[in-house]
Amino acid sequence: MPVTLDRRHVTDALDGADRAALDARVLDAHRRVLDGETASPDMLGWRQMLLAPDDALLENVATVAAEIRERADVLLCIGIGGSYLGAEAVMEALVPPFSGDGPQILFAGHHLGPDYHRRLFEHLDGKSVYVNVISKSGTTLEPALAFRLARRFLEERFDDADRRIIATTDADRGALHDFAVARGYRRYVVPNDVGGRFSVLTPVGLLPIAAAGIDIRTLFYGAVAEARELTDADASHPALQYAGDRFAFHEAGYATEVLAVMDPRLKGLGAWWQQLFGESEGKEGKGLFPVVLQYTTDLHSVGQYVQQGQRTLVESFLRLDDAGQGLAVAEEDGDPDGLNYLAGTPYGTVNEKAYQGTAAAHAEGGVPNWTVTLPRLDAETVGRLIYFYEHAVAVGGTLLDVDPFNQPGVETYKQKMFSLLGKP
Repeated sequence: MPVTLDRRHVTDALDGADRAALDARVLDAHRRVLDGETASPDMLGWRQMLLAPDDALLENVATVAAEIRERADVLLCIGIGGSYLGAEAVMEALVPPFSGDGPQILFAGHHLGPDYHRRLFEHLDGKSVYVNVISKSGTTLEPALAFRLARRFLEERFDDADRRIIATTDADRGALHDFAVARGYRRYVVPNDVGGRFSVLTPVGLLPIAAAGIDIRTLFYGAVAEARELTDADASHPALQYAGDRFAFHEAGYATEVLAVMDPRLKGLGAWWQQLFGESEGKEGKGLFPVVLQYTTDLHSVGQYVQQGQRTLVESFLRLDDAGQGLAVAEEDGDPDGLNYLAGTPYGTVNEKAYQGTAAAHAEGGVPNWTVTLPRLDAETVGRLIYFYEHAVAVGGTLLDVDPFNQPGVETYKQKMFSLLGKP
């Protein structure tokens, strides 16, 4: 069963829109994505790889991951942005909380926190460690610094340090590619036609995901199924409706989209969505600013603002169809906390009613909202959701007349930082 989109709380807000004209624009942008007529036609590999799956690569990644699972206590993944967010998102969604199965998957080089990295390597001492360093160039400061630390850590402790390092990098050039070749590291390729934020279904994400014990073939082929469906889709497809609605709200003056996840396992997917949409659409003074919240937790922090603050927000709920699941409320003598009216009700049902009430309240408060519902939380469904959002943002960026596949603004802070650090 595919991902679904509930639009009941956006239709009134878009009542004045010419839907036929909007659908025609969406379908034109959709066709341009399918036909490679986007601003960067050479950056559509995230779609093309799903239409021609490389089963041998999937098998190879699974084999190396099995070695890591057998030999390592910890897999340290070094990367920033798209080099780690997708893998972390899928693992948060699919590895059961508090699970002790397989190696611990940890991350480094995704920020410059000094205490974190010091304590990380203290934690690794005495453990069997593998490292997956993920960088197309090898010169991005955050992961490059962390890799220096990790490389020295392994070389001081393991005779087979070079065997324990796996580099995911450019196929032919770059500092990391050249260093990996010289040292004989095993290598995977960051495809030249796939940008970082679209790379979760390449070895960038697949190796750590497989090392976590997730079936990457099922994940990948879930995305394949969604991509094939969208190849023949009309304007009623949920991903295209979502892209079209977002564009209509943008043109109507809305500034921010809140993605509200209703299960903590989905928050990583929200962080991945945030990068995907922020980097793809946030340029030339355009785009909705993407923000991730976790409900009901954040209803007790910024929920007041969402309900009654500036009316520049739209909201999308990301939830799991799990009503009836989870621990049930037990009845207690004397009803000391007044909760006996919920006796026999599972947590999943309570969470569903919290979502329904929040969506209705926010709509009444002037915050139009959609709901993306996952029928279950498994590898196939997460694969479908990944492509759902990737295709929607490609269409959305094309509607905005920006290049959804570049990120020139990311370089600005690097230039200032390197200047302050005295880089030659």
